[in-house]
Amino acid sequence: MKRLFTLLLYLLCIAGIAFVVVYKKDWVQRNVINRIEGMYYVYKGDRAYRHHKLSYAIDYYHKGLDLYEKHYTAWYNLGNIYVAYEDYYAAVDAYEHAIKYNDKYVVARMNLGIIQAEKLGNFDAAIEQYEAIIDKKYHIWSIPFIYSNRKSSKVNKGLAYYNMGRAYRQKATYFGDAEAGMSTPLLLKSAESYEKAAKILKKNSDVRYNLALDYHLLGNYRDAGKNYCRAIKLSPMNYEAHYNMAILLRRMKYYRESLEELEKAALLVSTANSTVNAEYIFGILSEVSHSYIDFRNDPEYLEQCDNDNQYVEYNKKKKHKKKDKDEKKEEETSFVYINDNGKITPNTNLETLMKKNMSECAGYTYFRNEIYGSK
Repeated sequence: MKRLFTLLLYLLCIAGIAFVVVYKKDWVQRNVINRIEGMYYVYKGDRAYRHHKLSYAIDYYHKGLDLYEKHYTAWYNLGNIYVAYEDYYAAVDAYEHAIKYNDKYVVARMNLGIIQAEKLGNFDAAIEQYEAIIDKKYHIWSIPFIYSNRKSSKVNKGLAYYNMGRAYRQKATYFGDAEAGMSTPLLLKSAESYEKAAKILKKNSDVRYNLALDYHLLGNYRDAGKNYCRAIKLSPMNYEAHYNMAILLRRMKYYRESLEELEKAALLVSTANSTVNAEYIFGILSEVSHSYIDFRNDPEYLEQCDNDNQYVEYNKKKKHKKKDKDEKKEEETSFVYINDNGKITPNTNLETLMKKNMSECAGYTYFRNEIYGSK
């Protein structure tokens, strides 16, 4: 009896398959045969993509997608290839298809937003993609000690806020000073986006630098200075943060501190062999030097000196607590030169000392207190 039942079940399965093949040929062709063949071409496209044979990859992906259009990863890779070829409209079309078949495809949305904003100037479309990344509810998968996407989901939101800040500021730059009433709200939205990004991407110097830039443009010098300092602390060898900090300090007539930051920026640019930027920075350095000399005879300079004295006692106490520790570090990281195959080269401690010096933000005390907020 059992054998008979198994045989009947087997015959029914064969009959069902035969029925589908005979009477549902189109469905079988579309959902089975085409899909298998399409997956094969996508596989060949992936191989060509990995080996940087991009023209072959394009051909294979198109063949695969003609047969199985819903393969969102193939659309995504195709979009990346079109970006490499600078065919941005084709890239947008490919990314949109990837999102159509997987609306939670974060990297496709992120890339689409970047291309829309950075290459095509379609800022509203870019912001829409970033907002979709932030607003989407994603499943959190967590297997203890093995896998968890909790951190990556949070980081993706931080990056979406960061890119949204860029899009708002880029949109604001389209309105000149004559249309400040239209650019200011966009800059405020940009700063708000960077603030949210900073809460997630806490060790990202680019977030702090761009946030400072927004506050700088808005005339909020206190918050601009604080965030330039944080960017410098996180990435002390980035000359742009030092340079913009110097420009801010010059605008506030803190010429001495501006000179300190310009000297750091000039040193970093010189080591990077950027001749054009170095010449420009040295030109600004010369201007600020002359301004500082002239300003020393100004009554406002004496007022600055009086304000500086407010922090003298605080700094003395702070330095006294760390005196022994600092002296020990200085001994360990002193400038020692080593003869290396006939060449005199500084030891590895030189780089450590240089980074330490670069990470110190000139004029930070001016941004510690509300008194210096609207100079």
